[in-house]
Amino acid sequence: MASTTFSGPVTSTNGFIGALTGNVTGNVTGNIAGSGRITHATTSAINATATATAAEVATGYITVTSATAVVITLPTGTLLGAALGAAKGTVFDLYIDNTASTSSGAVTVAVATNGILSSAAADTPGSFGDLTIPIGATGLARFTLMFSSATAYVFTRTA
Repeated sequence: MASTTFSGPVTSTNGFIGALTGNVTGNVTGNIAGSGRITHATTSAINATATATAAEVATGYITVTSATAVVITLPTGTLLGAALGAAKGTVFDLYIDNTASTSSGAVTVAVATNGILSSAAADTPGSFGDLTIPIGATGLARFTLMFSSATAYVFTRTA
C-alpha cells in the first residue's frame, strides 16, 4: 500500500485501515482497535528512596529491584504537567513493577506539591489508596493521574 501525506483534515466514509504512527492531537472519536496491550518502549529504574524526575514518570513504567524498602515521591504537578504536556482533563497511567525486588524491598509511592490523592484513595486506603507495592509476583501496580489543570493532578491506584 502506498504512503500518502496530508495537510489539513482527513475524512473517510469507510474508515481507515492500517497502523497509525506519529503524534495525534485534537479530538479523537470512534473506536480504536488493537491488541489491548500497552508496550512501554522506555522504562525507568528507581532503586533507592528518591523523588522521581518528571522524565522518569513520563515513561509510564518504573521498575524497582531493591533489597530494601524504597519510597518514590512523584514530581510536582507543575513539573509532571510540563513533561506530559498536560492540560485539564489529561489522564495518564503509571505502572510500577516491584516483582524483582527481594527481602524487604516494598515500594511506597508519595505525591508531591499539586499531587492530591483522589477521594476514592482517601476514602478507601486499602484499595484505591494503597500506595505500597509488595515484592514478588504481586508486586505490580497501576496508578492513574488525572490532571485538573496543567499543573495539578489527582492520584489513584487503579490496579
